Amino acid sequence: MTERHDSDAAPRRDFLKLSGVGAAVAAGVAAAATTTMSAQQAAAQAPAGSTLRTVLGRGKLIVGTGSTNAPWHFENDKGELTGMDIAVSRILAKGLFDDEKKVEFVKQEPAARIPNITTGKVDIVVQFMTVSPARAQLVNFSRPYYVEGVALLTSSRGKLKTHKELLDAGRNARASVLQNVDADILVKKALPNATVLQLDTQANAIQALDSGRADAAVVDLSTVGWLVKRNPDKYLDSGFHYDTQLYSCAMRQGDLDWLRWVDTCLNVAMHGHQTQIYDAAFEEFFGAKPPRRVPGFPVI
Repeated sequence: MTERHDSDAAPRRDFLKLSGVGAAVAAGVAAAATTTMSAQQAAAQAPAGSTLRTVLGRGKLIVGTGSTNAPWHFENDKGELTGMDIAVSRILAKGLFDDEKKVEFVKQEPAARIPNITTGKVDIVVQFMTVSPARAQLVNFSRPYYVEGVALLTSSRGKLKTHKELLDAGRNARASVLQNVDADILVKKALPNATVLQLDTQANAIQALDSGRADAAVVDLSTVGWLVKRNPDKYLDSGFHYDTQLYSCAMRQGDLDWLRWVDTCLNVAMHGHQTQIYDAAFEEFFGAKPPRRVPGFPVI
């Protein structure tokens, strides 16, 4: 796995019949056999000009992502990129080459995500990119790989730990939040009577909780999961999550072959028979396990 910087930019129950078991086993064997198809064979099936064909021919995937936003993309103590976005990138490399290390990361700022796709500097962007109709006019989005939301982070040392306790406290509950035009509205959706403290950075919003100036910090759900996972004796999840938004991979428009392959790969990694990387990353970075996949009617 390599990295480079973008010069233009400064994370069973019984079966009724024995034949049913045989069919399931046979399907598993067939799926395993499919994964052994060589890159050359797969490339021959992709149309000329497809990013899928280009990537397979090159022998590695080039991903645009960030490096400063845990738990999505950040550097560990060894200076290596890690995070949920990095795990999703590894899933794609594994699907392409049966080798999760065959990926090159281009570190980029959020403002470079769409330009680097449209100019071809990267094959795909995996960088906690929120799906919107406006952005979908500029890039193709994959199926979502995470549903982000807003959550209330509380302190294990505080008097108000749960959403109910915060609600019951009324205006005596103090909620810190990143300053923006809709910050007050965002807090009031969860705590209609709370006193709102708008601060200049999310780090300072969390610091207000640490210092006791706030009873809750209004932050991303993924941030709550990350902090509670790393500091279970310090932070708590109040149990109230709201305002959903979708995170997806972004690709250039006009390449449906590439888009459909990415969707297929993510579906298998999240809902199929190759969920190991996704599940391990979800637990590592969010402190939770994905819901159990139940065979039967599809809910994907």
